[in-house]
Amino acid sequence: MTIAEVSRELDLSADTLRYYERIGLIPPVNRRGSGVRDYTEEDFRWAEFAKCMRGAGLSIESLIEYVALVQQGEGTEQARKDILIEERDALLARMAEMQKTLERLNYKIARYESIMLEAEKGLQGE
Repeated sequence: MTIAEVSRELDLSADTLRYYERIGLIPPVNRRGSGVRDYTEEDFRWAEFAKCMRGAGLSIESLIEYVALVQQGEGTEQARKDILIEERDALLARMAEMQKTLERLNYKIARYESIMLEAEKGLQGE
């Protein structure tokens, strides 16, 4: 796949894909003789993984470290798992905070709906 195809498929800009590769967020992508990136299915999965993890707010630093460990291969499994556990725990904490915020927003919206309903009742009584 070309970078344009991957870009369209994942809804990521080509610049973002190049950046992810340059900083090590995804492993280096093979290139054709002309220098054009030629994404394999595995390359595509790495880009998809990076998009998913970044979309969930995982840190670039942790993901770069994770990718580097994967590339090192055997013997790094525990370190990789530890990174994922740490990021999962941070994500759970953010989700809990977001849930509190959602509840507060719902409460505020309900209050406004109650106020508006009372105002409408007052208009009908005139």
